[in-house]
Amino acid sequence: MDKETGKLTVYFEEPFWVGIFEKIANGKLSVAKVTFGAEPKDYEVKEFILKHYYHLRFSPAVATVVKESKKNPKRRQRDAKKQLQNVGIGTKSQQALKIQQEQNKQERKVRSREQKLAEAEKMFELKQQKKKEKHRGR
Repeated sequence: MDKETGKLTVYFEEPFWVGIFEKIANGKLSVAKVTFGAEPKDYEVKEFILKHYYHLRFSPAVATVVKESKKNPKRRQRDAKKQLQNVGIGTKSQQALKIQQEQNKQERKVRSREQKLAEAEKMFELKQQKKKEKHRGR
C-alpha cells in the first residue's frame, strides 16, 4: 500500500516569509516553494493550502529514506515544538528546489532563444519584402 506524507515549513527569509511544501510519495521527495510576503496568519496558511495546493509546481522527485515509526503523541508534540523553533529547511528539500530551479532556468533559456530566432526571422522577412517593393519601383 502506498503512503503519501506532506509537510509545510514556514520561515522568515529576509525580507519575506517563505513556505516550503514537502511531499513524500513512494520513497521520493518533491518540494514546492511559496513566497507569502508578510507574515501569514494560521488561517491564511490553511486557506492557501485549501485553495492553491493543487496548483503548486513541485520539483522533480528525489530519492529519500522514509522512516516508519509510531510515536507517542506527547513526543510528536515536543518534536513539533522543536521544529517551530528550528529555522531552515532540510538538505534534501534544498536539493529538490535546486533541481527545479535549474529546470526552470533551462526552459526559460529555450523559450527566449526561440523568441529571439522568431524575431530575427520576422525582421529578415520584413527586410526582404521591403527590398522587393523597392525593386519593383513602388
